[in-house]
Amino acid sequence: MILLTCVSAAGPVKRPAHTERVLGAAFTPSGPCHGRAPADFNGDGRSDHAVGAPYATVSGHLRAGAVAVGYGGHVTWLSMPDPGRDAGFGATLATGDFNGDHCADLAVAAPDEEATRPGADGTGAVRLYYGSPGGLRPGRTRSVRDLGRTPGSDRFGAALTAGDLDRDGHDDLVVGTPGLAGGGGVGVFTRGMRGARLITQRTSWVGQRTSQTDGFGSALAIGAFDGGRRRELAVGAPGDGVEASGAVTVLDPAARRSWHITQDSRGVRGVPERYDKFGAALAAADVDHDGTDELAIGVPGEDQTKMPENFASGAVHVLHASGRDDVWTLRKAGDYDRFGTTLVAADLDGDGTADLAASATGRGVVQVLNGHRGRGLIRGSLITSPAGRTAQFGWTLAIRGRDLYVGAPGARGFGGTVYRVHGKGRTPIQNGSAGELLGYAVV
Repeated sequence: MILLTCVSAAGPVKRPAHTERVLGAAFTPSGPCHGRAPADFNGDGRSDHAVGAPYATVSGHLRAGAVAVGYGGHVTWLSMPDPGRDAGFGATLATGDFNGDHCADLAVAAPDEEATRPGADGTGAVRLYYGSPGGLRPGRTRSVRDLGRTPGSDRFGAALTAGDLDRDGHDDLVVGTPGLAGGGGVGVFTRGMRGARLITQRTSWVGQRTSQTDGFGSALAIGAFDGGRRRELAVGAPGDGVEASGAVTVLDPAARRSWHITQDSRGVRGVPERYDKFGAALAAADVDHDGTDELAIGVPGEDQTKMPENFASGAVHVLHASGRDDVWTLRKAGDYDRFGTTLVAADLDGDGTADLAASATGRGVVQVLNGHRGRGLIRGSLITSPAGRTAQFGWTLAIRGRDLYVGAPGARGFGGTVYRVHGKGRTPIQNGSAGELLGYAVV
């Protein structure tokens, strides 16, 4: 049974210490869902949101983690049924309709859960919550065991994304497992979460050389990169290559094909350098309205100096199906900006073409790049942190309609804050208590 706590949310709220509502197996939906808005967990036609606080203390367990779910007029808190110290519940989140009932569902990862030995990374787990007219209700838990693997320092759930890869009308859940033995992997859960498939660099139709530190599965994005009806999966491995120069692999599971992309690949501008971490962040969207998704790749360690291990101004590559690579940096790049730490793409300005937002957490800014039909991206507004440069402003990003949600887990003494950015306004919608890292993940 999962505990959910409800409070009023007229303004920024802190996690309450008491529990007012419990939903378990006896929960009964009150009616159908209509699926009119993204992330609509209760089917009321309005977008909801979820915010992770992976360092929240729950029932006396430090860094067990919790998730705040905002349903318009109130906030509900999710936590694990048996909170474990250092589990990091809420470190990553994903939303999609996994069971086909037209209510948005929520996947919540605890990638540091159940370390196999002291000091080791956790095995990790992902818990599912199914949307209904009464709100989210607890579902099944997934782990590497569902992929036929023995638990280790896997960090199952370090990255999450959702989309319909097999065209069955249900969203599929993709789980990054960058610590999996052999260089990492991704778990693809399909057919209403009934099917499970593991893809690694050693999978026969991928066929890559591996190193344990590759981090394959650290970042994920789903898009139609070849212009066809089938959607592909892009997987980041920022630790791949010579001294973590980084790589991205685009997977077509249905056709059993893959494409390996590095800064040495044909058409990709730049040179692989140590600690570039090419592929640390990914996003997919059609930014020029040509019917094919572009692949945006964050390279937060990129720098033009002779000592790239000491500096990280960062860059974002936008790869087009035509072979063109547009490389974006901040206009006045600094030594430690880490531009490209996080990426998100959607139609933010309402003109019918997708836009791209990229964070530079070292400087505390988010650069919006506006998409245009036939032209692609042009530089848009630069959003600065209202909480200073050390707030990790932009650690996570989400777009809901015309609103950009920006997580700043380092704000307020690492309690964290989530801001809603609309036009020039930057409104805090959720605050955490000291040390919770609220805003580490937002959907």
